[in-house]
Formats: sequence, structure tokens, C-alpha cells
Amino acid sequence: MNEALVLVADSGPVRTLRLNRPEALNSFNVELHLALKSALDQAAADPSVRCVVLAAAGRAFCAGQDLTDPMVAPEAGAPAKDLSRIIETHYAPLVLRLRSMPVPVVAMVQGVAAGAGANLALCCDLVVAGRSASFIQAFTKIGLLPDTGGTWLLPRLVGTARAMGLAMLGDKLPAANAAAMGLIWQCVEDAELALTVDHLAARLAAMPTKALVATRQALAEAQQLDLSSALANEARVQRELGFANDYAEGVAAFGAKRAPVFGDR
Repeated sequence: MNEALVLVADSGPVRTLRLNRPEALNSFNVELHLALKSALDQAAADPSVRCVVLAAAGRAFCAGQDLTDPMVAPEAGAPAKDLSRIIETHYAPLVLRLRSMPVPVVAMVQGVAAGAGANLALCCDLVVAGRSASFIQAFTKIGLLPDTGGTWLLPRLVGTARAMGLAMLGDKLPAANAAAMGLIWQCVEDAELALTVDHLAARLAAMPTKALVATRQALAEAQQLDLSSALANEARVQRELGFANDYAEGVAAFGAKRAPVFGDR
């Protein structure tokens, strides 16, 4: 039996989804797309899951699109492939699934994260990378532009000037530089990567999940709003959170000088 393309492992309330095409540097083909989307949907539907870690097997996180996949590979003498099909059918739903997960998602990056693989990681809430990892917006090297949310993510994360440089030049960006410019959350020594992510995921899983997800959504929405509209959105969401059990628990724990036990999701 072939091994699963996405390996699933639970550690308490933390679920790790590990891309498992190491022989192809975890590059995307249609089968991997379907497996990852299904695994994310299952994690979203499972009330016992309070944090998801997106990881990868082997020496690379994800090398992007597998260019030998029949959906994208040019064929001599045949009409050119319509690349919008794979974006609309697979990449866009995957990005929207990640950005709408009801729990926080942490990307653990080792080795190369290139093209769609880089932007897949950046779609997660927090990205932690080993020092030997690198991020490459490799699209212009094959005559394309950043997809998998890249045109939306990059300027929001690092500003227009750096986004243009990363997207146009396609240079390899070491993880330490990515952290220094604010593209990712943290760069750690390779030997400390797994333990760092384990601790971070456990910390997030113990936090008020509903508030974490609302924070993700409000920050994204605020990029499109003026200040008064953002203030109004904060009031609306704060009202909803104020009626939730986690707010009452947090205040009670603060008053009693004890650790809170959050349960909303």
C-alpha cells in the first residue's frame, strides 16, 4: 500500500499535518492537493483540535508546483495548458481553507519553501523556520507571477518595495533574513525547530481559540478599512467575544490569580 501523501498525528489538542512526497521535495500534484485539503477539512471539523501544525517530511518543506503534473506540464504539439484551472480548482480553495481555519495554524519550515510552497507557508498564522531553510518566490523563473495568495500576502507582510524585489527577482531568501524583514515569525537553529514548534503549538492550543481566529480575521479585514471602519469592526467582534465563555473564564482566572482554562472554539 502506498504511504499517505499527508501524514496525520495528534498530540493532545495539536494536530500535525505532514506533507509526504519527500522524493519530489513535497511539490504539489493533484493528489497532494486533494489529500491536504481533505486533512485540513477534517481538522477544522474536529472539536478536539485546537491548533494545527503544517509540516513536511524529508529535507524540504515544499518545492511548489510539480511541473511534471499533467494538469500543468506543457506538451509538444498540444495546446498550451490553462493554468487558471489549477489555481481555481486547487490552489485558491487551499488558501481560503487555511485562512478560514477555526484554529490557529503554524507552519514548520525546513529546507526550501519555493513558489507555491513558500506562499503556502505564508498563508499560515505563524511561520517558524530552521536556520538552513529558505524562501523563494520562484515564479518569474518560469515566466509566471506569484500565486497561492502571493500577490496579496507579500506586500502586506513586508511592504511594496520588498514584495516587488522578492517577486520579480526570485532570489533565495535565507530564513534569518525572512524573519528580520517580518516575512515570517521566527527563525531558530535547525536542531531546535521541532521542539520550538511543539511548545508554540501547545501554547496556542491552550489559548482562547475563538479570540485567536477573530484576531486573524480582524487584522486581514482592517487592511481594507479606514480607521473608523476598523474601530467599528473591533467593537462588533469584541461584542461577540464578550458574550463567549472564554471571556468570563479569563476574567475569573485573572481575579483568582490562576491559569485560565479556555474551551471555546
